[in-house]
Amino acid sequence: MTEDEFDAFYAATFPRLTGQLAAFTGDREEAQEVVQEAFVRAWSRRKSFLADEAPEAWIRTVAMRLAVSRWRRAKRWLELVRRTPPPEFTPGPGPDRTALVAALRQLPKVQRMAIVLHHLCDLSVEQVASETGAPVGTVKARLARGRAALAKHLAVDEAETEAETEAEAHANGPVRKESGRVG
Repeated sequence: MTEDEFDAFYAATFPRLTGQLAAFTGDREEAQEVVQEAFVRAWSRRKSFLADEAPEAWIRTVAMRLAVSRWRRAKRWLELVRRTPPPEFTPGPGPDRTALVAALRQLPKVQRMAIVLHHLCDLSVEQVASETGAPVGTVKARLARGRAALAKHLAVDEAETEAETEAEAHANGPVRKESGRVG
């Protein structure tokens, strides 16, 4: 089957096969995905894909097998999730982590990426350079600038927190100390 013949075959059969698989799966999006995957598999075989040997049936069979395979994986995953109870309590992020994430968001993307990869993912400067495609010197500069900016952002947040605490203390009036005497 030539590329043009395959394209025509796809255009003619995709809607019909998707409708059939939607009836089989009960989910139109899932049907589109498995039919598309079946066509991708057929594309790699298009030269030996014989038009007179029911290619639509082949696509339908592959798509149905893919759907069943997905169901089985989903079923196994659900069984695993049901066997593993969720933790009793999962604490949210602490104030330090929240402040760090907020400060990171204020950095330029390249600095943020360098900081996260180096300090949070524990990658060396060379590994960060390899992952980002930047020279080692550029990564070092981004790290230095990013750390300096983070220090400013975190210092401002800390100063604001202290000012808010102080303002609350003044609003509530003077604090009286108990003398410890009875009576």
